[in-house]
Amino acid sequence: MKGFRVTRAWQRMLSGRRLDLLDPTPVDIEIEDIAHGLAFVARWNGQTKGDFPYSVAEHSLLVEEIYGRMFKSATPKTRLTALLHDAPEYVIGDMISPVKAAVGPDYGKLDDRLTAAIHIRFGLPAETPKRLKSQIKKADKISAWMEATQIAGFSVSEANKLFGTPDPKIIDGLSIHLRPPVEVRKDFTTRHITLLSSL
Repeated sequence: MKGFRVTRAWQRMLSGRRLDLLDPTPVDIEIEDIAHGLAFVARWNGQTKGDFPYSVAEHSLLVEEIYGRMFKSATPKTRLTALLHDAPEYVIGDMISPVKAAVGPDYGKLDDRLTAAIHIRFGLPAETPKRLKSQIKKADKISAWMEATQIAGFSVSEANKLFGTPDPKIIDGLSIHLRPPVEVRKDFTTRHITLLSSL
């Protein structure tokens, strides 16, 4: 029909897959695409110290480590869920919380559809159980506290108000590392393979 224009809602991934953002399917999900995308997506809108951005992939590795330290009941399956907790951002990017709130519920629906496809692809429940989601959120807040105080310019008191005060034992020996995206991509992929092979 003349004058009718179809809006494209898919993205060509480096693997060659064509991912429909509005109706994603597990067969179009590849860990290499996720690892690559997340390694190049900057947390904090890139407003961090250092010569490299702090990526969502690096954040995800840290959250998975913190989650494992916090919950002794952690299994390879729940740790894989923690590693993939921000996986949809490989195609929709990372938005700071105030922007997500401004965008409204549609962002959440898009995130949920992508999460379900990613989880099914790797043998996880389409929807993360509430208890596990809450546990991962706790680990996520500790990671955010570390990032805020170490690389994003927040004072400790400010971070404590926003994210809560972390247990020093949980973060003992952990620190934020800024690395080239290719290194983070490799480590994310390797960790994913290790956890997946343990399921």
